Amino acid sequence: MVQAIVDMGDREDRIVNVVKGKYGLKNKSEAVNLIIQKYEEEFLEPELRPEFIEKIKAIEKSKKFNRYSSLEDLKRKIENA
Repeated sequence: MVQAIVDMGDREDRIVNVVKGKYGLKNKSEAVNLIIQKYEEEFLEPELRPEFIEKIKAIEKSKKFNRYSSLEDLKRKIENA
């Protein structure tokens, strides 16, 4: 576990305390961890999440991918469909 000293303003401290109270957390550390988790779920690109990588690997294993050697091959496939 990594420990950090965080400098935050009064407003940010109040927000952390509100999150702590709203979710019944024991301390501010749990509140900050929850805020980070929610940020990850809502704002990080899906390709950065490990769950997304696992999902893509599962799809690759199921052989549902079509491989094309060039963009022109893909265009031909779409136009002929």
